[in-house]
Amino acid sequence: MNTVTTATAKRSAVLNYFSLFTSFSTLLCCALPSLLVLFGLGASVASMLSFMPWLVTLSRHKPWTFAVSGILIALSFVNMYYVSPRMRAKQCSADDPSACGEASKLSKVLLWISAGIYAIGVFVAYVLGPILARLDNS
Repeated sequence: MNTVTTATAKRSAVLNYFSLFTSFSTLLCCALPSLLVLFGLGASVASMLSFMPWLVTLSRHKPWTFAVSGILIALSFVNMYYVSPRMRAKQCSADDPSACGEASKLSKVLLWISAGIYAIGVFVAYVLGPILARLDNS
């Protein structure tokens, strides 16, 4: 039973950290440069791209980056709110029942931060441009 608990906890932690990493990468590659240019900081974007040239490659594959990130975040939500509650009764020990609650709170915080970063990235990368273009034409 202890090995099942450890394997499930590791899977949950890895999924949450991957979703945080990918949502941060979508923000870094696609949303942040757009916002900097919007605020008139194009030189900052140029220096950032010369310092981190891999962002250009990541930006070229923007649909794949957002798709993988969205899938990982969706899997994290399924794991957090569907799979974990069913396994929680088996995982928590009678010695320290608060340990599962504390780990679960941290995982939920990481998951919601990932989802927020992803939502900001999607808005800036796909929604803000057409809105500004429509306002400019008016």
